[in-house]
Amino acid sequence: MKLTEVAESGLTTRRGTFRAIAFRDPVDGHEHMALVYGETAAREHVLVRMHSECMTGDIFGALRCECGEQLNTALDMIVREGAGVLVYLRGHEGRGIGLVAKARTHILQDEQGLDTIDSATALGLPVDVRDYGPAARVLGHLGIRSVRLMSNNPEKVSALESYGITVAARVPVLAPAHADNIAYLTAKRDRLGHDLPQIARDNVGDACG
Repeated sequence: MKLTEVAESGLTTRRGTFRAIAFRDPVDGHEHMALVYGETAAREHVLVRMHSECMTGDIFGALRCECGEQLNTALDMIVREGAGVLVYLRGHEGRGIGLVAKARTHILQDEQGLDTIDSATALGLPVDVRDYGPAARVLGHLGIRSVRLMSNNPEKVSALESYGITVAARVPVLAPAHADNIAYLTAKRDRLGHDLPQIARDNVGDACG
């Protein structure tokens, strides 16, 4: 499915100038944005990050998750590479449950010690309902068919490939483990299958120290 509602402009940031491509996805109805750095057209194995919206981490720098750190790291990696795309996916707050529900899971995590998965299911919410179709559609719009995907989540590889985008490699985007995020990272590793070697079991104590 082709994108029809698209607007493009330059976006000068402290890292340099990107092409900012705002688009309304015809399937989910959300407005998303792709930041394109350098020349990506007709290139193979473009460095790409599909970044799920996280207001608390991306904007306010919350330490509970590593989202803000991953966002900044991915942009830095793209600039160092000289070319790449970051697709910022809205409607993905709390792995798709929304901001209010995410705040309610935080209460259960703080007051009852539940992890990021159990705090969602305790409220009758799904663990992850994100759809990466919008990212695939904007990559198609940009003429990108083959990517190196910046992610610690192997499931994102199969999710993107299900939309016809070839993932040539998965590139880790690792954030330091510390006392505020260790429970979150451990749950993502042990229960969601994320590849997080910085919290190998024999190093967890050091990470929290």
